Amino acid sequence: MKINKVFSMGLMIMMGICSTTSSASKVVQVKGSDTIVNVSQYIAEEYMAKNKGARIAVTGGGSGVGISSLINGTADIGMASRSIKEKESKTATDKGLKINEVVLGFDGITLIVNKENKINNLTHQDLAKIFRREVTNWKEVGGDNAEVVVLSRDSSSGTHEFFKEHVIREKNTKKSAEYGTKTLYMPSNEAIKQEVRNSRYAIGYVGMGYVDNSVKSLKVDSIEPSVKNVSNKKYPIAREIYWYVLAKNNKDVKGLVEFALSKDGQKIVAEEGFVPAK
Repeated sequence: MKINKVFSMGLMIMMGICSTTSSASKVVQVKGSDTIVNVSQYIAEEYMAKNKGARIAVTGGGSGVGISSLINGTADIGMASRSIKEKESKTATDKGLKINEVVLGFDGITLIVNKENKINNLTHQDLAKIFRREVTNWKEVGGDNAEVVVLSRDSSSGTHEFFKEHVIREKNTKKSAEYGTKTLYMPSNEAIKQEVRNSRYAIGYVGMGYVDNSVKSLKVDSIEPSVKNVSNKKYPIAREIYWYVLAKNNKDVKGLVEFALSKDGQKIVAEEGFVPAK
């Protein structure tokens, strides 16, 4: 199935949202990625403030939940921190659905450790070995003599999928590689951050917008995870963040997407720690 990418307001008008369905939903349902649930909520709130009749509900659950909800008709917008999978596209096609892909912005997946951990930088290869559990002690990468506690998002998370493909499988050159035994799977970015705060030898990953001074963010290959380094594509673990929408006539879905890609919407994306799409 062909997925149309949308990067600007001009392209948004051309993407063919107006189509078969004439009635708008009473409440626009936005579901999916926990990484971008907050920024999506703020965009929705600002849109509703400008459009008094609009009613929008934003909930998380993971990228897989967002895309499946869009396909099964329980969401109007599916939030995702990974691109749609081939099997998801096929399911949509089999149902006669056309899905449009909206690039909301860009994110740098940030590795975090406890502030007491003396490690400040890890290579791409170090991370792959840690998360495959080939490295199990911090002393193997220059840290203390202590077991590494590995934290990951759960399998419904788009960040979980992206990290597995690009880090654990080393950009898919090791296609059978998986997260190692004893990995602790967490339901959200905040849960990972809380566990890292409480565990001196834990390591996990979160969206860049979730990092604060309660944890330490690591450089990867000596490159700091920053808006600048994601923008100029120097940071090695960066990805697009998406909204997926059905090509149908719903004035508030169309209006919300247009607002998200507008100057004001993209300002919110930046304020939440992501890199704007435009």
